[in-house]
Amino acid sequence: MPQSESAITLTEIDAHMPAASMRQRQSAQATVLSGSFIMLVAMMLVNVFNFAYNMVMARMLGPAAFGNINAAVTLLLLASCISLAFQLVCAKFVARNQTASGKAAVVHNLLSKAWIASLALGAGLFVAQKPVATYLNVPSSWIIGILALGIAAYAPLGVKRGAMQGVCAFPRLGINFVLEALTRFFVGAGLVIAGNGVLGAVGAISASVIVACFVPPIPVELRGQAGIAEPPSFAEALQAIVFFVGQVIINNVDILLVKHFFPSDPAGVYAAISQIGRLLYFAAWFGVVNVMFPVAAAANPGPSKASRKSHGIALPLLLVSGLSIVFIAIAALFPHLIMGVIFGSRFIEIGWLLSLYAAATGLYSLSVVFIAYEMSRRIANTGWLQLIFSGALVLGIGLFHNTLREVIMVRIVLMAAMLVLVAVPFLRSHGKGPLAEAV
Repeated sequence: MPQSESAITLTEIDAHMPAASMRQRQSAQATVLSGSFIMLVAMMLVNVFNFAYNMVMARMLGPAAFGNINAAVTLLLLASCISLAFQLVCAKFVARNQTASGKAAVVHNLLSKAWIASLALGAGLFVAQKPVATYLNVPSSWIIGILALGIAAYAPLGVKRGAMQGVCAFPRLGINFVLEALTRFFVGAGLVIAGNGVLGAVGAISASVIVACFVPPIPVELRGQAGIAEPPSFAEALQAIVFFVGQVIINNVDILLVKHFFPSDPAGVYAAISQIGRLLYFAAWFGVVNVMFPVAAAANPGPSKASRKSHGIALPLLLVSGLSIVFIAIAALFPHLIMGVIFGSRFIEIGWLLSLYAAATGLYSLSVVFIAYEMSRRIANTGWLQLIFSGALVLGIGLFHNTLREVIMVRIVLMAAMLVLVAVPFLRSHGKGPLAEAV
């Protein structure tokens, strides 16, 4: 990049930017802010019900049973790589297509493929329920079998959410997430109180996915007659799958490995810590990145290269950085209070690990902003880098797991390294664009 181009400031860009381009940029920023506010409110409600669900399960069933429930939740989250891949591709191409018929064509095309993929995945897990239960030290294979019912509807749910995300229907999307959490809490609490234990808790998880798959319906403008559309390419689909496979491994594989390597009680406590620590990632992903993605994908770049490079990433970076700092500070100041209030006295013992887990999550959340932004604009190689680091995480925990602290330190070191590898080349090649926007 020539030196003169890298030195372009936001003021110089605005001075030469047509009024229409400036209005478009302001509109995009307004959409990110309003959409982020809506999704953050929705995520607050989701996490209230999720914490209520986890509190009821942990207090009524104890650490060992809670660890078994969390193993099922983690399997669902691993399967979410397929659902999220469909969501991302759907959101990107619904946003790109300009006509309602084109947007509808994208949804119809992806929905049929999603049902095939999801039913196959659910059937495969149902058949393999016994060996999976044995590896995870789960007392009943039916825990895995019941979970498979929810996984059978997970990919179509991803298409539905991608459709709402692509047309920036954030209130409807937020309602969908809240409804899923609401169903899981009330059905789960009812079944556990009725004496169904872990099977009832896992049954509520599957029921919540099935309900969210159908309610509320896809926006009416996307259910019309399909027309000519810019179809999702194989490269786009592969990119999404690679990204989300890496994402779900990084976010969840440590829980499964701890469940395998450690006794039931410490594994259950680690699962509780991860539940709180991952709250930061969910807030960053659902509240900020999910809003940034369709806006960046649909935006028409400005006339200058600097404008194209910096468009739409500075504000998400600032929001995620702020969320991370506040979350880590609270976790560091009040770890025992947080663990005791939410999960009970039996979970306080190693609550001091919460801030370390939150630090690892904050580092990863910032990496995801860079990766998702690149993916919204083009085919990005950073998804493959993330996949490599997910494999390194499995290897690292496999080698270093003498204590739970050691497991978390492996996460911190690897997530810090990945953030450097993702951010430094991006900022170097994009000059002062993002930094200038942030001023």
